[in-house]
Amino acid sequence: MQFQDIPNQKALKEVLRQSVQRGHVAHAQLFRGGEGSAALALALAYAQYLNCEDRADDAADSCGHCPSCLKMSKLAHPDLNFILPTTTTKAVPKDATSAKFAAEWRSFLAENPYQGFNDWMQHIGAENKQGSISKDEAGSLLKLVSLKAFEARFKIVIIWLPELMHPAAANAVLKLLEEPPPATIFLLVSHEPERLLPTILSRVQPVVVRPFSEDDIAAYVAEHYHVPEVKARQVAQLAEGNLGAAIASREKSADHDYADFFIKWMRKCYGLKMSEVMALADEFQKMGRENQKEQLSFSLGLLRRVLLFGIDPQMVPHLASGEQQFVQGFSRFVTLRNADQLTEELNTAHYHIERNANPRMVFVDASLRMGQQLHRA
Repeated sequence: MQFQDIPNQKALKEVLRQSVQRGHVAHAQLFRGGEGSAALALALAYAQYLNCEDRADDAADSCGHCPSCLKMSKLAHPDLNFILPTTTTKAVPKDATSAKFAAEWRSFLAENPYQGFNDWMQHIGAENKQGSISKDEAGSLLKLVSLKAFEARFKIVIIWLPELMHPAAANAVLKLLEEPPPATIFLLVSHEPERLLPTILSRVQPVVVRPFSEDDIAAYVAEHYHVPEVKARQVAQLAEGNLGAAIASREKSADHDYADFFIKWMRKCYGLKMSEVMALADEFQKMGRENQKEQLSFSLGLLRRVLLFGIDPQMVPHLASGEQQFVQGFSRFVTLRNADQLTEELNTAHYHIERNANPRMVFVDASLRMGQQLHRA
């Protein structure tokens, strides 16, 4: 992984580069960012940059071709180590430590490094279990860091989701942070750092990773997965900064134009023509539950944009070409008088769909209620 592989994050990449170039590399750093952020990807790129053998002092990135970089890119470098949440599976029925899932971890990151904990559990065939960084990991970690680096300048230990550490593992990590081994760098990657021990937080240098912007996600999905621009923008709006979620949803929603459906839906709601609402309800039912939830989530986001546009058009700088005319016209019907009620109806519909209610009935009920609210504007 190189910095250039990660969308945007220019300022943070520069901070990380400068820490290496100036010789101010903290022995323990906490990359804190939400699920689907660049936190893990940046930690991987930083690790590769640190141990690159053919990097100029002022280089913007690792070289990508030296022996160290090639091994790092395959996650096969002997001085790159991972501590992960795991659990017993059919393949690993006991003593489920990180080392036993090395092959699965490599394939998981090869898919994309922006996935979350539930994705990882599903990847190892343990989606119905609660994973953790077990107490058995404590002994493995102490043994690991007692060895000198095999061939690189630094031995690097990446701890993914340290908030899931068993107390014994957390205490082992704390001891290592208090008395760090020489030439060893700990990179903790957390989605919920507030769950970490205060004593651990006090001994790490924070690296705050901001969510991806909508533009970042749309551009990345369009370029890497050949998603049409309009669809990429819709996926980005749904993702709310989570690139992993955007990558996952691009396939599920490939055949559905959420914006077009919402526009048709709102027109039927306002017209209060039951035959047309029922026909659209049939279309909604055929989407499948995951797409139904995404449609409702997208509708919430677009409804918010409509309201903001009515308040001040400059508050909505990015609109897809097909949405501009609709948002401008529909903003007359979504005001502060009915926005809360419209939002509540969409949230309620989403809640019921999640709990396996009949999609057709949920859609018709929400349509009638929203139609009434649209006439209150």
